[in-house]
Order: sequence, then structure tokens, then C-alpha cells
Amino acid sequence: MPNMSLCSNSVHHFPSINIGNGSSTVLPLLCSTTTHSVLQCRNRFRIVAKSKSDSQQSTPSSSTSFLSFLCPLLKLFSGRDPSQPRNFTLELATSSLASLSRFAWGTKSVGDSSLNKENTSDLPLQLFEFEACPFCRRVREAMTELDLSVEVYPCPKGSVRHREVVRRTSGKEQFPFLIDQNSGISMYESGDIVKYLFEQYGEGRGPSSGLLESTIFTGWMPTILRAGRGMTRWEHSRPDPPPGKLELFSYENNPNARIVREALCELELPYILQNVGEGSRRMKLLLDASGSKEVPYFIDHNTGFRSGDYRTILSYLFETYSAIIL
Repeated sequence: MPNMSLCSNSVHHFPSINIGNGSSTVLPLLCSTTTHSVLQCRNRFRIVAKSKSDSQQSTPSSSTSFLSFLCPLLKLFSGRDPSQPRNFTLELATSSLASLSRFAWGTKSVGDSSLNKENTSDLPLQLFEFEACPFCRRVREAMTELDLSVEVYPCPKGSVRHREVVRRTSGKEQFPFLIDQNSGISMYESGDIVKYLFEQYGEGRGPSSGLLESTIFTGWMPTILRAGRGMTRWEHSRPDPPPGKLELFSYENNPNARIVREALCELELPYILQNVGEGSRRMKLLLDASGSKEVPYFIDHNTGFRSGDYRTILSYLFETYSAIIL
């Protein structure tokens, strides 16, 4: 999987691009599919800074070699179509172990940000990532800590939409990739993104102890324990996104919610992520929607489907957004 790099050297400003409106129809607005329009879109980006962490990170070539080996190996161990019946006892056990391996990161909200506390549209933060990526995970953990909502655009290996959007608008495929319409900044490299989010939305707070260093020690554990779930696009996913938005109440280190996010990634379905970690000020929004504080809670605004049971959500997603009849 050569498209994920450990570090980035770019931060961009894009003062005039309207990236979207919170629905899955955002992608055509990001950049036209014609070559001419793509070039026009790219010309609006301007490199204004370089990451200072390049020398402290593994090189892209070394990460590429490791991931090229790891991806097919994990796929071999997972060994089955994600849409097929699963042993949910085993699923929950491995996901719970994955949560334990990340300690408390991505569990509690320690921020007091006022950004999008109850708004589910016109979100200024957009994250291009994939669930199994340990560096993307670090950014999602930071967003849970900061109590931030975000538009998520899954970019699994084999992506037919979102990886191409990143490549055409920024020049390369590298994840995670963050766009902040509030400031007009886009950027790569998980450490830089985490620092930026806390500087911009942390109200003076810094990342929790060890978060910036954690990927080196335990970041790969959830990927390995989950046998690469959320890494590769399912071959029978629909080629086009749904017309309306999908919405998921979750927090990063919840084992049940992880299984749902993996499925959304494998189906390459964009969605609104409502982070509701412990202490979240968005909890009232979850209570009003579901009557419970439990996550995951999933809403498909296209069909009216709602559920708080990860097994029911999983079945629904693969049945509804499959290109074949299951």
C-alpha cells in the first residue's frame, strides 16, 4: 500500500475553494473530474510552510516497504469477505483488545471547543483518511479529545473516489489529509495536524500525554489485531456515493464503533463523524437523537434508517450500499 506516508512536508492555503456542504455530494464541488478543471483547482493551493518533523520520522520509502508487506499479509489473515456473516464474539474481542492497546487516547473529551457543537451541516473540518492507518488514528484520537465534528472521506486501498480527489487537488496521495475551511489551510502529516488542531481549537490546551509519540509504540496494534479491517475497499461497493449524508455518533477508542467505521471505510462511504467522547458537550445531541448515551449510533438521512446496534448497522450498510444483491 504505497500511498500512505509517515510524514508530510506541505501545508497549503486555499482561500477560495468551497469544499462542501456536509453531504456526500461534496466531492464534485471539491474538484471537477475534467483535467482542465482539476488543474484550475490545484492552482489555488499554495505551499506556505514545511514540516519540521521530517527528520524525526521514518522516511516515506521505509513506510512504503513495510506497508507493502503488511497489507497483503493482513488481508490473508482476515481471509473473508467483510459482507459475510461474522463471529461477533471474536470481532468484539479483537476490537476491545485494540482499544486496550491505545490506552485512554481517543476516549475522553478534554477540550472546550465551541466548534460545531450541535451543527451537522456545513462542517469546516474535512479529513481524508482510512480506518486502519495508525497515523490517521492519531488524528481521530485528537479530534475526540477536542470534541470536534468532522466530515470523513474514507480513502481505503483500491479507492475509486477519495484518493483521486486528494491526488488531484494536492498533487499526491498521502494520508491523513486535513482541510480546514475556517482558516483556509490544508495539511498532511499526523503530528503536524494534531499540533495544528490543538493550537486552533484547543483553547490553550495541548495534546494528552504521549499522544504525539504513541504511534511509534502502539499505533500499529489495532491494525494488526483487527487484521487490517478498514484498510481495503470492498470490491462490491457501489461506485457512487449516496446522495444524502450519513451520520455516525462515535468516539475513536470505542470497540463497537470501530467495527462500524471499518465498514464505512471498506464501502468508501463519506459521513459526518459526531465525536461524543466522555465529557463531550455534544452528548445532548446524541441523547436527543437516540435516547441513550451509547455509541455507535448511526443515521442514514437517505433512507431514515437509525440504529445503535453495531451488528444491525453492519448488515444494513453492506446490504444497502452493495453493487450486488447479497
